[in-house]
Amino acid sequence: MTPRLQSVPTRYFDELYAADPDPWGFQTREYERLKYAATVAALPRTRYRNGFELGCSIGVLTRLFAERCGRLIAVDASEAPLGAARRRCADQPHVRIRRLRVPEEWPEGRFDLVVMSEILCFLSEQDLVATAKRMEETLESDGHFLVVHCLGQTIYGWSGDEVVDAFISATRHFARPILQSRTERYRIDVLERG
Repeated sequence: MTPRLQSVPTRYFDELYAADPDPWGFQTREYERLKYAATVAALPRTRYRNGFELGCSIGVLTRLFAERCGRLIAVDASEAPLGAARRRCADQPHVRIRRLRVPEEWPEGRFDLVVMSEILCFLSEQDLVATAKRMEETLESDGHFLVVHCLGQTIYGWSGDEVVDAFISATRHFARPILQSRTERYRIDVLERG
């Protein structure tokens, strides 16, 4: 494992979205469509009171989670994709989309669902641990957090398995895995507080 010494800077994402408004093909790739369906299907409950999605990008997955949450805050470090996310969720008044850079910035309140899809690899080891700490402080006693990540080596320093396993290790004193599934290309882990 060779984790990043520093988290990927916001300007990286600003430049990525300036070159392509959907750089990972969230709207068009069959891989993303199937992964999103599996992600939503992995949720242990049909409804959540307060959801928090880290790294919402253009809001494709946000829209799916909006149907399962009474209230949802979706954030991204870059402002560039958030216009598309806001348009996608414009008819969902219970969804708030904001620019925040975690773990330095974190929304107020407590959450019974936290979702992290394909973002952990962008964090340094120090920020990964700080994100776990923030989650511990804000996850409700009956809360779940869901982590989805591609497998294999990432260009950001560590593999999908390494970064997810490091995150699960950082949360082991307050959460336990209740579902772990994988395909050839990605894994889904659902953890529960307690």
